[in-house]
Amino acid sequence: MQKQLYIFNPWHDMALANFTPYYKISSEILRMSNDLSFLPVWYAPDDALIKIPDASAVETFCSQVSCFKKISVERFVSNALSCKKIVPWGWSPSLVHTLLSDGADASFLPDDEALAKIRYLSGRQRCVEVLSQLSSLGGICGKAVCCYDVNQVWNFLDERDNVILKAPWSGSGRGLYRVSRQLWNANVQGWISRILRTQGCVMAEPIYNKVCDFAMEFYSSPDGKVSFAGYSLFETDDFGNYKQNILMSDARIKERLLSYGILNETLDSVRGRLLDIFSKMIAGNYTGYLGVDMMICNQNDNFLLHPCVEINMRMNMGVVSRIIFDRYLCPSSHGKFVIEHYNSDDEAVLSHQKMSSSMPLVVGSSGRINSGYLTLTPLLPATRYQAYVIVKE
Repeated sequence: MQKQLYIFNPWHDMALANFTPYYKISSEILRMSNDLSFLPVWYAPDDALIKIPDASAVETFCSQVSCFKKISVERFVSNALSCKKIVPWGWSPSLVHTLLSDGADASFLPDDEALAKIRYLSGRQRCVEVLSQLSSLGGICGKAVCCYDVNQVWNFLDERDNVILKAPWSGSGRGLYRVSRQLWNANVQGWISRILRTQGCVMAEPIYNKVCDFAMEFYSSPDGKVSFAGYSLFETDDFGNYKQNILMSDARIKERLLSYGILNETLDSVRGRLLDIFSKMIAGNYTGYLGVDMMICNQNDNFLLHPCVEINMRMNMGVVSRIIFDRYLCPSSHGKFVIEHYNSDDEAVLSHQKMSSSMPLVVGSSGRINSGYLTLTPLLPATRYQAYVIVKE
């Protein structure tokens, strides 16, 4: 039986925006991709293979996580030659080209038509369509429009004073431009013109008083059925860049959301409506996980649910966190899943040693984590990016 091959390619969104086989990954993103390439071992099936850039860190990684999980070095491979089913973070022409160059069989990869459908479904324009189908529900907010020229952007801004502009395709936390009437200038117009020229439109949205980021995660199966895969609770910085996920049970995340005054029936209605929408929108055109980023907003002391800030038509950190909690943590524990960046050699190793000492891993009789620190990716002297969890009882 052919094994599945999992690939972590966090440059997916930028490659999809570029949409050519020859997208060039920036050196920093490539470094992050390589440092975190072991991450799928935590969410893939236990018999799946994991594609890594080279084998130099395999034994170190297996040793660093041996206190919790015994992982065979044979699960890590550097090519896709032997695999009929490949499961990447996301599909793009660039990844297909890379895999073909690596010797993969074209019949196991998406063709041009399938890639075009994935790009269409991944565009932020789909948020406009989804929001229009959710607008009749109570307790929600959220508006997004597609602007096809500079004047349309200005008119949307002129009505609101402050807005956020988005490229239809861009990396998470990227391709965003906050602008006000007072800051409207030649640089803003130049950015808008460039996005219009390269992507056809610019997304414009009001800026909301956000108090909480979360997501609903879904799975689209090969037979076209879309199912709910759970909640994820995450944090971003002031620029919208991902920081970390909170590790909690689905029930506790929902309790947190309800504590803001959001009604249970609002969450359930949004979830049910999204299942209907996605069953029609993506059935047969996409297989895999997808996430819908949402937020709770405070509007004049009235808390409302924004049900569709972004649609991530790919694997995402929310799903990774959901699987990690459900698979590896004691149900009564909680914690955080973090992607850390380091600036210099040895910094990651020293941090790992310090956290291993100050927060030793405690594993319960069930084999699940009660508390402590665990790295999820290898730590070497030159490491700049790391994924880890910190768990508390």
